[in-house]
Amino acid sequence: MNDYLLEMKGIAKQFGAVRALDGIDLRIRAGECIGLCGENGAGKSTLMKVLSGVYPYGSWDGEILLDGQPLRAQSIRDTEAAGIIIIHQELMLVPELSVAENIFLGHELTLPGGRMNYAAMYQRADALLRELKIEGINVAHPVQEYGGGHQQLVEIAKALNKQARVLILDEPSSSLSASEIAVLLDILRALKARGVACIYISHKLDEVAAICDTIVTIRDGRHIATTPMARLEVEQIITQMVGRDMRQLYPARECNPGAVVFEARHVSCMALDQSQRKRVDDVSFSLRRGEILGVAGLVGAGRTELVSALFGAYPGESEGEVWLHGQRIDTGTPRKAIAHGLALVPEDRKRHGIAPDLDVGQNITLAVLRDFARLGHIDRAAEWSTVGQQIAQLELKASSPMLPITALSGGNQQKAVLAKMLLTRPQVLILDEPTRGVDVGAKYEIYKLMGALAAQGVAIIMVSSELAEVLGVSDRVLVMGEGRLCADLINDGLSQQTVLAAALGQGAPRAEQETTKNKAYA
Repeated sequence: MNDYLLEMKGIAKQFGAVRALDGIDLRIRAGECIGLCGENGAGKSTLMKVLSGVYPYGSWDGEILLDGQPLRAQSIRDTEAAGIIIIHQELMLVPELSVAENIFLGHELTLPGGRMNYAAMYQRADALLRELKIEGINVAHPVQEYGGGHQQLVEIAKALNKQARVLILDEPSSSLSASEIAVLLDILRALKARGVACIYISHKLDEVAAICDTIVTIRDGRHIATTPMARLEVEQIITQMVGRDMRQLYPARECNPGAVVFEARHVSCMALDQSQRKRVDDVSFSLRRGEILGVAGLVGAGRTELVSALFGAYPGESEGEVWLHGQRIDTGTPRKAIAHGLALVPEDRKRHGIAPDLDVGQNITLAVLRDFARLGHIDRAAEWSTVGQQIAQLELKASSPMLPITALSGGNQQKAVLAKMLLTRPQVLILDEPTRGVDVGAKYEIYKLMGALAAQGVAIIMVSSELAEVLGVSDRVLVMGEGRLCADLINDGLSQQTVLAAALGQGAPRAEQETTKNKAYA
């Protein structure tokens, strides 16, 4: 009798001359959770597209067995019918439809005559959420009323409604808070206990270690290792992924900040849904030449709203002053902000970072296209030379600059957005969650680039939900809580506990923090 619910044997996939997968093996038992690990561009998404039927049988080589029988799916509908369900990093929900309608989308329950049986769907959706111990959701309300964490759980309920036997989760926690991640992992443990097999893809290796039984590592489309998690430490997973020892996750650099170059004064942002409520409430801070300023805080603290307002990209009402080199500047729109020497790499690269209809090269030069204008035409040779330099500098994995930007992995799309903003030659670079969805090797390269830019005098603001990252990269840390600035701390032996205490309103008095800051920069 075969012990394995699912087997992938010798999976190979080619795109033109590029061999994206080169003989990958993966086996999973019922109730087991596999951690699929690899750098951006390693082939994880391609492998899962093979498994889930996005790439139909015949477009790849190898064999897939389910319950010991060949699986030759021609579409996602075929794999879903077999019980193989994928939850993508970008949620596949229809915002305007109710929670129940999203759960039953494509599998609606109907009455005689074809009318929707809403009563039955609401009852079943409620039962599914209770099964998953998900509270606080009204299944009759539009799914857009709920945050990213709840929407992620709705996706899991939707998968269970399709009788999932193999559940694939692609970066399921990239936009979740710590408490929401804890709920997600508890739900996955319950699913494992019921015999559901899970394939978990995440660059957050602490989560992988917490939930996965076995680690399958791939690199450059090749199978590197299959190892029980009990025999591994996180550092060993990293070594398997990148092919080198990375004990030092954050590059060493000296902090030599210069004079104050940038100031934000009395910045406030009104909530989009409640015009009387402030998402950012009277925040002021300064930034020095060559300094990396980390911005930390709990979910909903107002970090993204703050940096969006500074760049002229906040969609709601905002106020405040922005000063550069002692002069007040107008950053009312992104175009004006860029003209003054500010650049922003946004949190949501899919919505605000990339132009999905353009290719890689066109995305990279989008913000500086006029630099290549010659007598009403674009100097393509100069443009592509610059694109090539940026691709090489950031080690962006793209077989061609003319490849659609959407064909790149999430991490390489992030590098393209970063390349685009660096071409504006910013004096102040704002990075909002710059390593979200980026593998550990690519993170290291981004940190190195940040250090190099700071050494050249660029002042950097970095927003991050990962406290370890904030402390590993920043010279100074702003801590926000409920829209207010709670602390301004020099990162000299600073601990995660101190930052969290400040975010929760338990930090040192501001006067004491300012004294410490002034001494450190004296």
